[in-house]
Amino acid sequence: MPYRYWSDLRAPDFTPALAGAVALLPVGATEQHGPHLPLNTDTLLATEMAELSAAAANSADVLILPTIAVAKSDEHIHFPGTLTLDGPTLLSVLEQIGASVARAGIKRLVCINAHGGNVPALQMLVRSLRIQHDILAVTAGWIGMGFPEGTVSPREQAEGIHGGLVETAAMLHFRPDLVDMTQAQHFVPASAAVAQSNSVLRMMGSVTTGWCAEDLHPAGAAGDAASATAALGAQLVAHSAARFGTLLDEVAAHPLPGSAA
Repeated sequence: MPYRYWSDLRAPDFTPALAGAVALLPVGATEQHGPHLPLNTDTLLATEMAELSAAAANSADVLILPTIAVAKSDEHIHFPGTLTLDGPTLLSVLEQIGASVARAGIKRLVCINAHGGNVPALQMLVRSLRIQHDILAVTAGWIGMGFPEGTVSPREQAEGIHGGLVETAAMLHFRPDLVDMTQAQHFVPASAAVAQSNSVLRMMGSVTTGWCAEDLHPAGAAGDAASATAALGAQLVAHSAARFGTLLDEVAAHPLPGSAA
């Protein structure tokens, strides 16, 4: 379905006729992604996936908000170029954006996230917007929409959390000019050895340490970037966009908080 950009609208466009629209907020980051990917990887992927997902929606009237390009990336601060906000600052920024959306008469907001470090703030955000503004707020990662069968191994799904197979393939699909595959390798994270040598202790998951990127791998990446291809990236993003488009349709049809089902 055709979508619109929030910032392309004029103030008089925000009439009661827009009340059923879904605001879609892409949330990225500006941070190191290993030696082979650019700093804007998460921001670019969040933006591209927002557009594809909105286009894949069948019935939702989607308004794409400006992408958040600097977020919570403190786990990458020891690598040059990383920009970060602390958690409370990011949450405050997101809450104020949500409040602005509510003031415009839009009561459905979906965050499409491309950076794992943003997850805690986004989870707090959607609850806060429900309490403060009665917004139906949802957060989901584009990678969290899953993968076509046989495309991403269980090992890569567990270990390839940063600059690995999935992100590298997606970047090869969208912006191959920004990817240096001569620097790509299988960045095996230290989390794999920790899991093998301990029965309970893990670096990530339901048991987690407060790791920084260099604790996972000296290159600041994790996963099999060397196996990525543009063709695989096309498969992965198409699958995710279709699923996310369905999510947008379901959010558009879902009753608002406090209303009768």
